[in-house]
Amino acid sequence: MSNGAVAVIAALLSSAARALAGATLAFALVGAAEADTAAPAPEHAVDMAAVLKPGVLPELTLGDAKGVTVVEYGSLTCSHCAAFAREVMPKLKAAYVDTGKVHFIFREFSRNPLDVGAFVLARCVGDDKALATIDLLFAQQDKWAFVDKPLEALLTALRPTGLSRDSAMACLQDQAKAKAVSDVAKTASEVVKVSGTPTFVVNGQVYGGELSMDEFDAILKPLVK
Repeated sequence: MSNGAVAVIAALLSSAARALAGATLAFALVGAAEADTAAPAPEHAVDMAAVLKPGVLPELTLGDAKGVTVVEYGSLTCSHCAAFAREVMPKLKAAYVDTGKVHFIFREFSRNPLDVGAFVLARCVGDDKALATIDLLFAQQDKWAFVDKPLEALLTALRPTGLSRDSAMACLQDQAKAKAVSDVAKTASEVVKVSGTPTFVVNGQVYGGELSMDEFDAILKPLVK
């Protein structure tokens, strides 16, 4: 083999070695970054038995009741809640809820009359369909929550559920249901000290604000079997 060929092969091997070293370093840095994701500090602690005390309305739940309970207090006019529902909840559901590790509870935290009306309508679609309806409204939030005539836009957003306009208008006159929905937020404020949305309660620890999937992993992995 000529000296020139040897030099070419040596150069190629050196280049491959540098590329491999760079890739190894990149993987190491990614691994270090993932390892550095720490659980967020909770805002405060709360008695989980008090949190889970049943209210008037049936709970909106997903997953095995034997799993670690995660409670979300969310508002339908909260953009951070909608972002969580769209970007994080599907991952959380796949990793923890569908595998039986987490029992997820969504509770209606109404911040304004539009929230109350939207949650009441979701309940009128059916308690067994309310979570799916809430997901639909989160997905369509920009089309009804921040417009000049939100009621008409809200009714339009609800058409896929099969709830007719007449049924929806009759539902909005149900003062008992509206009070029950409003009382969820009242109890959350008094017992859990919820001051904003979304707020999550896990194992007696209260976390305010939208949590990432990495943060949920850091919170839940030490708790699940």
